[in-house]
Amino acid sequence: MESVTLIATAAMGLESIVADEVRGLGYTDVKVENGKVIFEADPSGIARANLWLRTADRVKLLVGEFEARSFEELFEQTKALPWSEYISKDAEFPVIGKSVKSTLYSVPDCQAIVKKAVVESLKESYHIEWFDENGPLQRIEVAILKDVVSLTIDTSGTGLHKRGYRYLHNEAPLKETLAAALIKLTNWNPDKPFVDPFCGSGTLPIEAALIGQNIAPGVNREFAFEKWAWYREDWYNLALQEAEDLAKYDQPLNIIGSDIDHKMIELASHNATEAGFPDQIKYKQMQVKDFTTKEEYGVVVGNPPYGERMKERPYVENLYREMGRTFLPLETWSVYIITSYENFEKVYGAKATKKRKLYNGNIRTDFYQYWGKRPPKNNKK
Repeated sequence: MESVTLIATAAMGLESIVADEVRGLGYTDVKVENGKVIFEADPSGIARANLWLRTADRVKLLVGEFEARSFEELFEQTKALPWSEYISKDAEFPVIGKSVKSTLYSVPDCQAIVKKAVVESLKESYHIEWFDENGPLQRIEVAILKDVVSLTIDTSGTGLHKRGYRYLHNEAPLKETLAAALIKLTNWNPDKPFVDPFCGSGTLPIEAALIGQNIAPGVNREFAFEKWAWYREDWYNLALQEAEDLAKYDQPLNIIGSDIDHKMIELASHNATEAGFPDQIKYKQMQVKDFTTKEEYGVVVGNPPYGERMKERPYVENLYREMGRTFLPLETWSVYIITSYENFEKVYGAKATKKRKLYNGNIRTDFYQYWGKRPPKNNKK
């Protein structure tokens, strides 16, 4: 198998960031569509993409794509694909599905037909009549958009936001993938101070530390592809060795996470230790209005309460005012805040340099960007 087509799925608004990450891995044949980034790679790319993509939700292997407007077409064209190249005779291969603006709109029927077609194809390849499905998981997805059928196998297993360090979290945690995306949308680099004044369970500071030391976010977790019969162990081992060689464990970090709740500070400290940063991230119990610094050219990235419930609005508006009074005087600092509160700029006290629409789960938010003064050319950070 010389090459495979991979699909890195992305939350709405993050496709361009995922595409940049894919290109950063050296893949040039990259196509960006709504909710996904499609690219060609050699089989080792399955491991590399899963290990390195910080902002993608998962990585899928494209088995085939075709048009179908009848169940017969769906069955025959699915059956004709080379399923035995990917699915072992003992594999567990459930089928999930979705259909949008297509003639074949009944998802359960489409799932059943694809399952039957894959079984028939594997029967012919393996010359057996029954599959126990007690082996490795190879989850198939049938996705139909405007009568175009895409059949993929999930290579990731659990979503890529599950890095393996956050065993405990607060009630409304920021997904690790979104946290990484927010940081990538800033001008931060590891030579600058980084502050998260609403750290909660510590996701933003930990993701900043991973980025700062160029540590692949997937090195401490498992993936579905590892157990596949056809996926060679040396492909994965090479990808792991590459990740180890590229990590910059000696890179100094100046990262602070603070929260008003002392329980969150304990939680964030625990998660930082699990992530391999027991001493590199400083956590403080502190209100936003108490933040002071003599350092320059730092970066603040925050995910404050949004005030989604009416009774929370007065508290949130007061908090945003305090943020403005605290951060706006820091002329060399850049401040990046994500919130769904529509009058944020008015309450904060300044119009953002730039804002970007993003989704935090199902909540539509804006990412407000306030750019600080640039350092002198001879002192660029």
